[in-house]
Amino acid sequence: MITRLKQFFLNLKFQKKIIGISVVISLIPLLLLGLFSYTRMRSLLMEREKTAIQETLHQEATQLNHKIDSYLSTMDLITWNENIRLALSQKYDSNSKMYITYRDTIDPLFLTIRSLNTDITAITIYTDVSIYPHGNILRPLTDAKNEVWFEKACTSTVPFFSLSQDKKTLYLLGQMHYNYVPYTSIICMAINFQSPLLSAKNLFSDNYGFLLSDASGEIMYQYSNISDKYSISEISSQDLNHDFSDYIAETEKLPGLDWTVALYRPTNSISAAAINITYVVLAMILLCLILIFLVSSLLSKVIVSPLEKLSANMEQVEQGNYEIEISYNTTDEVGQLISSFKKMVSTINNLINEVLLSKIKQQKYEIAILQFQINPHFLYNSLSLINSKAIIAGQNDISQMARLLSTFYRTMLNKGQPITTIASELENTKSYISIQQIMHSQSFDVVYDIDNRVLEYQIPNLVLQPIVENAIIHGLDHRECSGKAILSISCYQEKEDIVFKVMDNGCGMSDEQCVQILTQDSKGYGVKNVHQRIRLYYGPEYGLTIHSTKDMGTYVLLKFGKKIVVND
Repeated sequence: MITRLKQFFLNLKFQKKIIGISVVISLIPLLLLGLFSYTRMRSLLMEREKTAIQETLHQEATQLNHKIDSYLSTMDLITWNENIRLALSQKYDSNSKMYITYRDTIDPLFLTIRSLNTDITAITIYTDVSIYPHGNILRPLTDAKNEVWFEKACTSTVPFFSLSQDKKTLYLLGQMHYNYVPYTSIICMAINFQSPLLSAKNLFSDNYGFLLSDASGEIMYQYSNISDKYSISEISSQDLNHDFSDYIAETEKLPGLDWTVALYRPTNSISAAAINITYVVLAMILLCLILIFLVSSLLSKVIVSPLEKLSANMEQVEQGNYEIEISYNTTDEVGQLISSFKKMVSTINNLINEVLLSKIKQQKYEIAILQFQINPHFLYNSLSLINSKAIIAGQNDISQMARLLSTFYRTMLNKGQPITTIASELENTKSYISIQQIMHSQSFDVVYDIDNRVLEYQIPNLVLQPIVENAIIHGLDHRECSGKAILSISCYQEKEDIVFKVMDNGCGMSDEQCVQILTQDSKGYGVKNVHQRIRLYYGPEYGLTIHSTKDMGTYVLLKFGKKIVVND
């Protein structure tokens, strides 16, 4: 068997041998590290869980002890109450006086105590005084002779607790303190034993047990929500006093009562968290092995022949990666082959770049494609018909609107050409402004200052109208100042450049908004599109510049050259 494995290893390719040796050597320390991580993590989890159990148990014990103290304080309030002692020890001339004393002295006190502490379900006084019983509040002492606590209650001078057989009611017993009166009166306070221990059911989310035992070790209360998956064996109060390896358990005594509270959790539920972490460690080990395998593969390529390196680079080209570098400083046949391969990849890469540039150039025709989506002849004929009907009907406003729309769409469509003249662009913009003035009931005025020497220069179609539209809709329409709204359009030469200046006295905007207009997309053919087209045609030094003052107005400079650098 060993001979076969040895022969199999020797028959492997050299590159695979290097990879196998690297993985095996790296696997040993990784496994040792994983084993150490598991044992250390499990130990830390156990220590942390033990600390958490100690703190939680101490809080629960403190809360329970506070409840017990409140019951004892309530008992002292009754046993040392002078009014109750007088009510029980004095002699009455009539039953009516006795009843009035019960009603005005005992009943209000007991009702107040029970309303302040809802855990107390009943308070009964058992007495040997010759008086009439009063419901469940005042009963003859003989009624309590069959109770298990009766003998101790008659002889004990301090209050004590007694648990009912069903372990649902806790009785607090104490004697009334009389001065020189030979009477025996036992106060029996019935407490819902489940109420002060409700918090014990919410100490942890799952898999824990809580136990309360008396001085003799008898369990008074026990709660457990340990699932069957982690349940190992039943646990008792005696188990908590020994090294019970199946559980992490902590105990604490309640001062003054000699009661013991205990909190425990199964160790295998804690180990489950360590197992989850172990899975993570194993995943990290697997990831490390993968990385080691990859690194070993890369290093082994340095050792293997240059033809394998060339083959790997060919695979990268086949996968679409043309940005590669191949270096082999020899002049032999392999070197010539690598040199030819580099030239071929470079040529392919250049061809791909040219295709990408052609796609970019194709985007410049999108506006022309949008323009051709409208049937111009149908539109012109329709507008001409509307104009004729309006003239015949004497509707001059409708006639004017039809002529303006005809001019606007004629200059906008520009016979499908992306380049127009400044004169045509101004004609398009003027018709648009006139339409807007009619729609706005002449609510704003327009001022033109055009240098006639620039009218014959060429310009990309539809670059001025979006700026004017933005000034009207987002500037003048939101103007709140008094006075007439004014839109100003000027065009002039500036050395070898031409500048359009569009001004409005509208609402203005912040500097941040001025920047966002040129950088963020809009829903339609907006200002950002104009800015990008001008830079595409003339270069990055041209385009739009926006200046604005809040509540005062905005002016936009459209700067472009006299000659178009990039032609469609």
